[in-house]
Formats: sequence, structure tokens, C-alpha cells
Amino acid sequence: MSATSGRRAPAPTSSLYDHALRLHRRTPDGPLPRGGKPYPGGRRPRPEPPEDYRTAGVPVARLLDEHFAQPLAQPRGLAQAFREVHVPIHPDEHIARAAHRAAPERARRTGRWLVQHGHEESTVTVGLALLAAVGTADDAPLIRTIGLLSDTFGPLAAHALERTEGGAAHLLWLADRVTGWGRVHVVEALCRLDDPATHPWLLRKAIDGDFLNGYFAGKVATAARLHEALPELGQDRGLLDHTGQLLRMLTHSAGMGMALRHYPHAATVLAAHARHAGGPPPTVERFCVVATLALHLATESAEYSGCTEAQREAILASYLALLDREDWYATARAALAAQNSWLLWFADFSESGLRLRVFEDWKAAADGAGEGR
Repeated sequence: MSATSGRRAPAPTSSLYDHALRLHRRTPDGPLPRGGKPYPGGRRPRPEPPEDYRTAGVPVARLLDEHFAQPLAQPRGLAQAFREVHVPIHPDEHIARAAHRAAPERARRTGRWLVQHGHEESTVTVGLALLAAVGTADDAPLIRTIGLLSDTFGPLAAHALERTEGGAAHLLWLADRVTGWGRVHVVEALCRLDDPATHPWLLRKAIDGDFLNGYFAGKVATAARLHEALPELGQDRGLLDHTGQLLRMLTHSAGMGMALRHYPHAATVLAAHARHAGGPPPTVERFCVVATLALHLATESAEYSGCTEAQREAILASYLALLDREDWYATARAALAAQNSWLLWFADFSESGLRLRVFEDWKAAADGAGEGR
């Protein structure tokens, strides 16, 4: 038997908060590499949640009540208290009630200590849940830093900042630095705030191309009053490109969030986008957006696209004319020659529903080259 057998593994030297802060200093203006993973010390398996999710926070609340019932108990006494219980990573009413049953300042102090010094996900999650319930604006920098580890802490960080005075600015800061599921929770919190100060960001940056954007694309369009910003499309390329990406997301967000057919301003926004999409110089990305929207309009019913039949035909005609324009044709042809993977896939995928000259010419040239060998 070795001298170390049977000994407990040493605790990681870095707290999760220190880990997030260190990585953030390396990439201060963007997301953490790999979302901050792996976490220091590895990840402990999470205990299974109860069958009734409504009771998920009960064991945690019980442990907090026991702790706060001891006047002299220190926050560090909770450092490993939650290892054997399932700790919800979303807001939980039982944990929030336990936070409110304690003296407010003590609950805040405990939450701050657990977030800043916790080495385990369960510990930090409970601390963040306490701050989400009783934290103040002074806690926002701490909350948004741990929120950078957004795969685990994004839901509670977004909830905590949403209810904090001045939280919109902190949510915008975090939104620029998270991806994936964390971005979903932060953007949804921004939409719920309905703060006009957030509308410029929502209208130009919310959609980052991840398929998870489908969960909030409709909420962004609604909360930021996209239909009211349409007069700016001709002068604001950022707004125009983002509008195209948002519409593209709405064409395949059914089952996740609002689909195009359920967006009340679909026809108006599509028409405005089609009217202005040809203003900026063509790029492969712009071609992909317009081609996707054209395929949707060509293969789905007008009702499914949120339009009347006359509106659908007019918008589709505008998109098809743009895709056939010589500069757009040349951009797509060059990308196909360079083996752009998306365009190669789309050329086959769209063949039965959208016959574009650039794809037909490219396939004819490819077939001819094959026959000449």
C-alpha cells in the first residue's frame, strides 16, 4: 500500500471565482476559452434531482436553515455541506425563502463568501442563490464574474443581476462575454427587463449564430421593438445584418421559441429587410442569410411565414432578384470554388425548392469537368 492510499485528495488551490477572474483577465473583452472548463479540481458528479422538480431545493433550504439557526456559525462551515444533495442551478423558491428567513446582512455575507471562496460547484451555486435572493448592487461585480462560468452559473447570475438595481448594465457586460446556454439566460433576462437602454445591443448583437439563439430570437424582436427600428435599416449595416440573422433564426426556431409564423410583425420586417439587403456589398454570410430566407418563403406556406400570399410572393421575388444579381452571383461562385462547406451543403439541400443560377452553373461546370477526365 502506498503512503498516500486512503488519503483524501487535496482541495484545489484555486476557488472557482479566482479561476474565472484569472481567465477573464486573459480575455477581458470576450468569452472565456471553453467556457472556463475544466474547472480547478475537476467536477464532482451531481446527485440526482428528485422526481418532483418542485422540491429540488428543499434539502438545500433545510441545511441553510440549520446553519442560520446557529448565531455563531461561520460561512466556511458550509464549504462542503452540499456535496450529497442536489443543488438546483436555476432560481428555486425554497432556497430563496431560506435566504429571506435569515437576517438579511448575514445571508448576503454568507452568499458572498461561498461565491468568492467556494471550490465546488454546489457550494458556489448555493452562494449565488443567496445573492440572487437578497444581494444588492454592491454584489453585481462578484455575480457577473462568476457568471462568466456560464454553463453552470449563468441562470442564477442572470436572475441575480436582473433583480439588482442597475442590473441592465451588468447584464450587457456579461452578455458580451458568454456563449451557449449562458447567453440564452442572460439575453432572456435582458428581454424581461424591457429597458430601452438595452435595445441597441439587443437589435445589433443578441444573435451570435448559435442554434440556441432560437430560444430567444422572438423575444429579442419583441422586447427591442424591431419593427419600430426598421426606418434605420438603410443607414445601419449592423442593424440590417443582425435583422437578417434574427429572421433566419426565426425560420427554424419552432420547438425552441417563437417561430416566424407567430411573430406578429414578420411580413413587415421581412419586406423591409428584402428592400435594404442589397445595399451593402455582398458577402458569403449575407448570401447565406438571404438564401435561407428565400428557401423558407419558396417552400413554406404564406401563413407559415407570417405573410399573406401576395406579401410572400413579393418578398421572395426581391430576394431571388438579389441572389441573381451579378455581384452576389460572383461572391457565391467564388465561395463555391473555394469549397465553402455551407454553400456546398445548401446547394444540394435547396435544389428541389430553390433553383438559383449560381448553383446550377456551378454544378454544370463540375459535371463538365468530371466528364472531361
